[in-house]
Amino acid sequence: MTDGGLLAGLIGLGRTAADRRDVDEEPVVLSNRVDGLVVRVGDIVVKAHAPDTDRAELGTRLRAAAHPLLSGVLLAPLPIPADADRRGAEASMIAQVGGRLATMWPAGEPVSDADPDAAPWTEAGRLLARLHATPLADLPSAGGSHRLARAIARLRSLPPTPAGREVVRAFDTLPPWARKAGGRGGGVVVHGDWHLGQLVRRPAVADGGAGAWLLIDIDDLGHGDPVWDLARSAAWYLVGLLPPEDWWRFLSAYRAAGGCALPPAGDPWPALDVPAQALAVQMAALAVVSADREHRLLDDLERELVDACRRISLLAPLDRFNKATGIHDAGWS
Repeated sequence: MTDGGLLAGLIGLGRTAADRRDVDEEPVVLSNRVDGLVVRVGDIVVKAHAPDTDRAELGTRLRAAAHPLLSGVLLAPLPIPADADRRGAEASMIAQVGGRLATMWPAGEPVSDADPDAAPWTEAGRLLARLHATPLADLPSAGGSHRLARAIARLRSLPPTPAGREVVRAFDTLPPWARKAGGRGGGVVVHGDWHLGQLVRRPAVADGGAGAWLLIDIDDLGHGDPVWDLARSAAWYLVGLLPPEDWWRFLSAYRAAGGCALPPAGDPWPALDVPAQALAVQMAALAVVSADREHRLLDDLERELVDACRRISLLAPLDRFNKATGIHDAGWS
């Protein structure tokens, strides 16, 4: 349920900065989740970040998004209007709205769900490779590595169900470095929560046509292991929900652009297999949590994720044997 006071505050903030021609447009809620409320007001997008967001870390991530080295890679934030409630060192980019930290961004065109064949997998691979190669030192640890641990903690807080048990069983088969908050660590700039929904396209200034794709959502941006930025797409592919041609477009573009998460040639699965399994478990855990919160049965896609967890558990002993003997088989779909 949307917090009415928070929503009204975000809309008011957006209207102070939106193009005057768009101020009277009906605001649109783009996302309403525990970790963020996002609303579009004309040509402005306003986001209320998660209640536990650290202001200093958010400020550091905002500075990175606005850094010239990431121009053309990350969407840059907008300054907060001078009459908004602002406090702290990042006063120009962070507002306080309804007890939450809020930021403003230029509106962009998201990836269309109606035309999956036009999804920008090639552009996404290139953008992630560029991000991973950017030499920025002043960043916190990437937040994405904590998502699996948080998802399992939320699942374990619910009454046990057959689906929940399958997910937890799969989680318990993962190696310790994949199960713990923080993961394996790393030292390059990573997005932390990448999927196709984290891309928007801004209008081209010169002719009004479509501009270049950019990465959005900096809440988990930081230093970490770049393979985790590929893991969700790898999980969709192995579960059978991402067509092979799209996966290979993405993977080939990433490698061709010099992406450092994988060797430039050869089998990518020694690096991707465990992270892909971890993301499948994470998505399945959140699916079970969502179904419980909404008092409904799992939908078809959510059941596919839980079935993937069952296969992960069943194949774990064979996988450990294969790794011990130098055999590799990523076919758990």
